[in-house]
Amino acid sequence: MAEFAEYEGDLRKAERKVAGEIDPGARAVVVAVAVLVAILSLILPHTGTASGIDVLTFSPDAVAERVTITSKVFVYLLVIFGIGASVLALLTRRWIVAWIALCGSAVSCVAGMLAWWSRNTPGVGGVEPPSGVGIGLILGWLAALVLTFHWARVVWARSTYHLALEEERRKEAAAREDVLRSLQHKPEQTTDTDD
Repeated sequence: MAEFAEYEGDLRKAERKVAGEIDPGARAVVVAVAVLVAILSLILPHTGTASGIDVLTFSPDAVAERVTITSKVFVYLLVIFGIGASVLALLTRRWIVAWIALCGSAVSCVAGMLAWWSRNTPGVGGVEPPSGVGIGLILGWLAALVLTFHWARVVWARSTYHLALEEERRKEAAAREDVLRSLQHKPEQTTDTDD
């Protein structure tokens, strides 16, 4: 027991380091492909002649196509979380970064659906957008859906692992306490001499 206690601090540090990491396995390839599709969606037409980059930079093409705020929000979320946070999570393999990528990608899914809806709905005063949904918006939204699904699986697997690790740590601590208690409260042996 004393030998284990000597290394307990080092083991806890190593455990915390491992607990904060992810191992996406084969999902890393799917996430990488989804990130590439998200990047491709920025080059392709988002709506009419306006590409995702035009929406991102508020170019004259985006203004001419009357791109709404929902499209702008979607493209920004896709770039920040779908591309940026996902790449960072794959490179660092940190659980917290994967969790951030998951949350941002989930919000971008909603924003993408609203962006799609806004391209097919008349605006204020019945003014309709000059053009509908482009292939860039469709691919970007699908990439966000795929990223959300796969990051959720990776993050959930780590959460389950953390819970199992904590349970194991509690069991070890309880066993150690039992051993220490039994050593400290050993019943004193008394000898009864009745003559």
